[in-house]
Amino acid sequence: MTHYSYSLPVPEGETRSVARGWLFLAVGSLVLSGLFAVLIVLSRVPYISDVFPWVDFFHVALVVHVDLSVLVWFLAFAGILWSLHPRVTAMPLAWLALGLATAGTAIMTASPFFGAGRPIMANYVPVLDHPLFLSGLIVFGAGFLAVVIHSLLRSFRGSGHGAGEAALWFGMRTAMIAALASVLAVAWAWSRIPPFVVEKEYYEVLFWGGGHVLQFMHTQIVLVVWLWLASVSGVRVSISPRLLVLLFSVGILAIVLTPWIYHIHEVHSQESRRAFTWMMGFGNGLAAAPVSLAILFGMLAAGRGSIPPLAHPERAALAFSVLLFGVGGILGFMITGSNTIVPAHYHGSIVGISLAFMGLTYHLLPRMGFGPVPLRMATLQPYIFGVGQLMHVIGLAWSGGHGVQRKTAGSAQGLDSIAQKLGMGLAGLGGLIAIIAGVIFLIVVYRSVTNGTGSARVGQSEKGSR
Repeated sequence: MTHYSYSLPVPEGETRSVARGWLFLAVGSLVLSGLFAVLIVLSRVPYISDVFPWVDFFHVALVVHVDLSVLVWFLAFAGILWSLHPRVTAMPLAWLALGLATAGTAIMTASPFFGAGRPIMANYVPVLDHPLFLSGLIVFGAGFLAVVIHSLLRSFRGSGHGAGEAALWFGMRTAMIAALASVLAVAWAWSRIPPFVVEKEYYEVLFWGGGHVLQFMHTQIVLVVWLWLASVSGVRVSISPRLLVLLFSVGILAIVLTPWIYHIHEVHSQESRRAFTWMMGFGNGLAAAPVSLAILFGMLAAGRGSIPPLAHPERAALAFSVLLFGVGGILGFMITGSNTIVPAHYHGSIVGISLAFMGLTYHLLPRMGFGPVPLRMATLQPYIFGVGQLMHVIGLAWSGGHGVQRKTAGSAQGLDSIAQKLGMGLAGLGGLIAIIAGVIFLIVVYRSVTNGTGSARVGQSEKGSR
């Protein structure tokens, strides 16, 4: 059986500088979100939650945490990858995109300390219904739209020399197309929302279609990252570049239904919501399923002895990423009602993507001019993070099966039975373990960033001095 290699070189010069800027934004968003995550997790642990009377603060913190740890982190990481394209063109637009995204993130993060309140737990993009927070969100969105446009302009004009590189860049172009479609879907919904749709319902309608389309972008990006991690960690992938291009094409095929859904249904209708749910449920796994299975088979066939000396962090991150993403997908088919199975589903999928991004960060850091990452700490971190998040997901799923409702805190959770308390206790413990792993990730990045800046170290680290 023929096996194929999929990885991308990291260019130097101004292109790499922009990519480093997106890396700082991505990691910085995790630092900021972590400050809110500790209080969020503690506010849901039985008995400990009794000392947290600030239910309103819980929801404000939850809004900022989710937007930083999912929206900003994911979209900024896409900015990193798209900035690695070897063609240098329209670089002022690239810097403008990074500047707007950074400014928008800063405004959103600071807004609660300047009076922004009224948390609205809308799906996909929860918001603080306050002009300051919303202005930050708009500025960040403008930055993301700018990087999408810039990336599309240059990525369609040549992308690497090898077939594997070309296939990965094709996958990233499909992600860019999905991202642009998501922004257009939000704009379409905004222009069609009736005046009587207000408050939470307004933001649900505004982001519902675009949020579903954006999940296709996330999936295409994580497939690129999985293939990259597989290649650098000694996993033999049996999917040819030609077949991979076909799978990437099929992976975003369903989003062509977006304008049709908005055309035949009112944007605020239940029919529109169901149509987008079905579109994502049936269309978003068409490429993910075969690619993940090929990678899993490759890992099982290769065995642990096939891992290159310096690629243990990448292999560990890849394994737990595929596992958690799969668990999240399975839980998605078990959702009945608005209980904690819902966050169990999206925590599994989201954390699966995050772990892939973390693993690729370890690989990219020395190639972006920073020092080598501490190998032992970087290898241990995906195991701790993966196990903690599995506990968190299992606890949430168990609790949801026993009636615990989502988006509640403290006594509002209604933890009356032992099963409910055990489930939320497991979720809380797993969440705390995952937070520790998140801190370890930030320490690894910090040590790499502060441990010299020289691409010459990459050659040394490739030989075993990581």
